[in-house]
Amino acid sequence: MNLLTDIWERATTTQPDPPQAVVLGALAAALVCLAVPVLWRLTRHVLTIVHEGSHALTALLTGRRLAGIRLHSDTSGLTLSVGKPRGPGMIATAFAGYVGPAILGLGAAWLLGQGYAVGLLWLLVLALALLLVQIRNWYGLWSVLVSGAVLVGVTWWGSAELQSAFAYLVTWFLLLGAPRAVLELQTSRRRSRGASSDADILAKLTRVPGIVWVGVFLVVCLAALGWGSTWLAGAYFG
Repeated sequence: MNLLTDIWERATTTQPDPPQAVVLGALAAALVCLAVPVLWRLTRHVLTIVHEGSHALTALLTGRRLAGIRLHSDTSGLTLSVGKPRGPGMIATAFAGYVGPAILGLGAAWLLGQGYAVGLLWLLVLALALLLVQIRNWYGLWSVLVSGAVLVGVTWWGSAELQSAFAYLVTWFLLLGAPRAVLELQTSRRRSRGASSDADILAKLTRVPGIVWVGVFLVVCLAALGWGSTWLAGAYFG
């Protein structure tokens, strides 16, 4: 009980704004992760976890029954849900994946703007714990456990400076990585390997061309990036 009380106090206590160098350093680190191929292949798994988690959460919110999540070493993933094969619930579930990291990044930016860096990290730990029970393959289990271990390590044992820096890094990465993932989606579709992509599934469900859905994904992600950036950097440059 004392452990839970301690976690609650840490999560609900606000922290002062970190130095400008921390915010810019986290931004630079996120950009490096996106720009260096080997780092992108590694950190891309974070986006996949959020992508599939967004499918899963939306499926539950729209009344579908979740049947499991699989995460693969090539950074692809699959979320299975049971319900009507067509209709608003299925459309919303298919739509949620590529915009999920951007929306989570936007929410994270708002929390950081309110001073809840540690609270954000504990919320991410809780989200991973809830996601873990739906994982249905060994690689997915490993991915979520490693991600959770890193988060717990930083949140429980890290200094206040490290916690703030890591929270900003995760947030910048979500906001910047989301539009890149959408661009990769369209590249895959052009190479005729995206016939079962979310955009193509939405095209079949709505009869709106897949390229239009890709454009909608990108607009949402860029809007979240622009809005979130004002919360992350506005106090320093506004």
